[in-house]
Amino acid sequence: MSAARIHRLGRADAIQIDTVDIPSPGPGEVLVEVHAAAVNFPDTLMIAGNYQTPTPLPYIPGHEAAGIVVDVGDGASELTVGDRVAVLAPHAFAEYVTAPAESTSPIPDAVDFGSAAATWVCHLTAYHALRSVARISPKERVLVLGAGGGVGLAAVELATAFGADVVAAASSRAKLDAATARGARLTIDYSSGDIREQLRAAWGPGSLDAVIDPIGGWQSEASLRELRWGGTFVTLGYASGEIPKIPLNLVLLKGAVIKGFEIRTFPQHDPDGNARDRAEFIELWNSGTFSPTIHSRFSLADTRAALETVAGRKTIGKTIIEIDRDRDR
Repeated sequence: MSAARIHRLGRADAIQIDTVDIPSPGPGEVLVEVHAAAVNFPDTLMIAGNYQTPTPLPYIPGHEAAGIVVDVGDGASELTVGDRVAVLAPHAFAEYVTAPAESTSPIPDAVDFGSAAATWVCHLTAYHALRSVARISPKERVLVLGAGGGVGLAAVELATAFGADVVAAASSRAKLDAATARGARLTIDYSSGDIREQLRAAWGPGSLDAVIDPIGGWQSEASLRELRWGGTFVTLGYASGEIPKIPLNLVLLKGAVIKGFEIRTFPQHDPDGNARDRAEFIELWNSGTFSPTIHSRFSLADTRAALETVAGRKTIGKTIIEIDRDRDR
C-alpha cells in the first residue's frame, strides 16, 4: 500500500510517499480501508519531534481516519467486513490502517467519509471536555481558545448545543466569523488586544465558568485570571507550541480547578464516562446536530502540502486527506 512516511524528524518536507506492507489486525483490532484522514496540528509536532511523546522512525503520521472494515481480528466480533467506520488510531495517512475495535465508531448513513474523518476526534474531544471534564451546564459562560481550529470550532458548536453562553477567541476575523456561525455569543480577537480587557469590557471581571484551551501559550494564564471563583480550566493541547507555566497562587486565590484531557487515554482512566459520552455523542451525530467545517482537501500524494497548510495556522476547521479509491477499481 501507499503511505505518507518520514525517515527523519523535521518539517512537512520530511514526508515522502512510500510503498509498505498492508498491516494485519491483531486481537481486538480491525483493518480499515482508508477513504479519508484528517490532519491535526499535533501531527505537525510529531513529525518535528516536538510532541509530548517520542516519535519512532520511520513513522507514518495521522491519528484520525474514516473508511471501510476489510478484515477483523480475533475478539473484535462486534464489527464486520463492510462496516463504514471512523477510527482513532496511529498511522492514518495510508491506504490501510489497523485500529482497536473500541476506537472505532459507525458512520451515520448521511455522512461522507471526509466529513466523518473531520468529526470523530475533534468533536469527540470537545464533547468529553465539556461533558465529563468541565461538566458544563446551561447558561454557564464558556471561553473557547483557538476557536477557529478543529477542536475549537467543535467546542463552540457543542457548548452552544449544551445551552452555554460561548465566548470564542481566535487570531483573525475570518476565524471568529466561523465561530459566530457555530453559535458563539461573543468573540475576541486576541491578535488585536488583551483577552482580559475585552472580556471585562463585555461581561465584567471574573465572568467565566469554564475555559476550554487547545492551544496553550500566553492566552492560558490570561484566561485563567478571568475565571469566577471555583471555575474550571481544561487544557487539551499546545497548538501554540508553548506549554504555559501557571502561577499556582492563581489557583489558590480563585479556588480554580485545572484539568487535563487526552482522548487516547481517557477510555482507560474513565471507561464508564467514555462509554456514556460516546453513546450520547453518536446519538447527536446521527441526529445531524453538528457537522465539521472543512477548510481544504488534499490527495495522499499531497500530504506534505496538507501538513504545511495546517502548520501555517491559516486553516479554519479541518484539513482532509482523501484517497481516490476509484483508481483502484
